[in-house]
Amino acid sequence: MQNILILDCGSQFTQLIARRLREIKIHSVILSWDSSPDKIKELNPNGIIISGGPDSVNDPDAVNIHEDIFKFNCPILGICYGMQLISKFFGGEISSGNSKEYGITKININSSSELFKNIPDKINALMSHGDNVSNLPEGFKITAYTESNVTAAIENLNKNLFGLQFHPEVANTEFGMNILKNFAFNICKCSGDWDIKNFVDSTINFIREKVQDEKIICALSGGVDSSVAAALVNMACGKNLYCVFVNHGLMRKNEPEQVVKSYENMGLNIKYVDASELFLKELAGVNDPEKKRHIIGKLFIDVFEAEAVKVNGAKWLLQGTIYPDVIESGMKNKKGAVLIKSHHNVGGLPEKMNLKLIEPLRDLFKDEVRTLGKIINVPNEIIERQPFPGPGLAVRCLGDITEERLNILREADNILTSELKISGLYKNIWQAFCVLLPVRTVGVQGDSRTYNEVIALRAVNSQDAMTAEWSRINFDVLDKVSKRICNEISGVNRVVLDVTSKPPATIEWE
Repeated sequence: MQNILILDCGSQFTQLIARRLREIKIHSVILSWDSSPDKIKELNPNGIIISGGPDSVNDPDAVNIHEDIFKFNCPILGICYGMQLISKFFGGEISSGNSKEYGITKININSSSELFKNIPDKINALMSHGDNVSNLPEGFKITAYTESNVTAAIENLNKNLFGLQFHPEVANTEFGMNILKNFAFNICKCSGDWDIKNFVDSTINFIREKVQDEKIICALSGGVDSSVAAALVNMACGKNLYCVFVNHGLMRKNEPEQVVKSYENMGLNIKYVDASELFLKELAGVNDPEKKRHIIGKLFIDVFEAEAVKVNGAKWLLQGTIYPDVIESGMKNKKGAVLIKSHHNVGGLPEKMNLKLIEPLRDLFKDEVRTLGKIINVPNEIIERQPFPGPGLAVRCLGDITEERLNILREADNILTSELKISGLYKNIWQAFCVLLPVRTVGVQGDSRTYNEVIALRAVNSQDAMTAEWSRINFDVLDKVSKRICNEISGVNRVVLDVTSKPPATIEWE
């Protein structure tokens, strides 16, 4: 299978590069910047892309790639930091702080480079850099520049090296997809033969070879990701898959019962474990969101390991980790990685486990997981379920987590969901939920002064959770939701609306 390898230098856009390539049916593999040449050779890439990153190439401890990678007989494209890395490696000079550019910038293309085939002479592109290539290495030429005369693109045809100072992978860059297509099809000679259906067969075969006859315990959460992962592994291993659904006491109203019923209908071997008291006890008095996530992650592992002991010979722990989980948690102990927030299924894992970890969806985005689920016949009530964080309501109940506050949040969330479904808006919104804030406000209810809780409404639209726009819900619907929450839920006297997109905010509040 053809593929383009992406070396991740810590950019928050790395996953978008992979996504854009998949949109044009090019299989992509992401490896860390410090991957060995031997590991890269095994993948036999048609091309390599070096991502951007937060470092300056002039820093003494900046991330770098192995010099042997430049000896491979395949095209290499450096993006932002990647272009600077290529330039410095071959003797160019990089200036720091003299030509900072952030945001949309006009790019002038002055070359017939294959990279810019059928691209207009002037385009708008997203820049995000403090360093720039001030002197080219020998054998390179400038193929594009900005209006302030900063080098925007370079190439060396003899060495099959290309560089872009801007980010073609983001939607803000005009003709960015065309540039990536030119690199993939015209330069790397890929044919675009990858499809999610290929992923099913190859992953099933991989799981069978990896696991063989060993038993797997599956960490089901009730969400799309873990459910699809379980269905996929069930196709590969059947009777050797033992599914455990843990009720951590942080789910939505009536959700545990509904989830168990869905899993039974899927034909999964499912065991229900009510660990709600344990989770709530450990979370009592914990307000820091990262501590919440790590406590929940650790407890999940503890519960699963306790169940694994009961499954004689269990060797593997299955989790539904997907790409956005990985990138937002950063690369643990890696230079160049920036932690946004940890996820219970990546950031909460202890250094040593009694179970080996298998994550078959780690390379997929959320919409790809949904497509995969449809292919392998996962029920619609699971596939169409809106995203729900692994830590559950713990990261939507800001401040102290108590049963009383969780019940307030459950009721508010149920009202929001019900009204969105009644209005016909639910299916058009990628994710909608309530957040219970750690503040109280003065109100007037029943002619009396109140000092009660505040609910924030959050609704966004997104394709892959990497970026998101806040949803413009009809004011009449919002009005009804607000009135119902304040009238029906004791202890709440104010409802506010979150109108922030991602970035700068994340989708969840914690």
